[in-house]
Amino acid sequence: MNPPEPTEVNWLSDEEQCAWRSFLALSRSMQTAVDRQLSRDSSLSGSEYEVLVQLSESATGVVRSRDLLNELGWERSRLSHLLSRMARRGLLERLPCDSDARGLDVRITPEGRRAIESAAPSHLEMVRAAFIDHLTQEEMDTLRRLSGKVVPRLEELGLC
Repeated sequence: MNPPEPTEVNWLSDEEQCAWRSFLALSRSMQTAVDRQLSRDSSLSGSEYEVLVQLSESATGVVRSRDLLNELGWERSRLSHLLSRMARRGLLERLPCDSDARGLDVRITPEGRRAIESAAPSHLEMVRAAFIDHLTQEEMDTLRRLSGKVVPRLEELGLC
């Protein structure tokens, strides 16, 4: 069997590489800042906060597990392990779905609601101080447009 023919690599230009690495630095830095702030100021991790946001914003406080999976863009095993830990801590309940015997509903508990309501003020203060307050309206609009282009493309490519 012959080895595959080498293909030419479409290297990034200096400008493209700078843009890509700047995006990665911003993304990593913000995620680190969120995790550190939540760890310092609350009993929640960044991932737990994300789940509780979804549940607390639901009109019923209940979200299908598969809808959480789609909204968060995580692997099934990651969500399953996190939901188990959060249920043990009393932040949420995992319930059989009434409309689908194979489905699972996730409901925020009063303890989970207290946790997110307690964590939200200092979290939002950090988001404002570190991010929102340093952007102009035009920059925020540009960021929304960029996300609106890249996220659907990632979905189209089957990468998220």
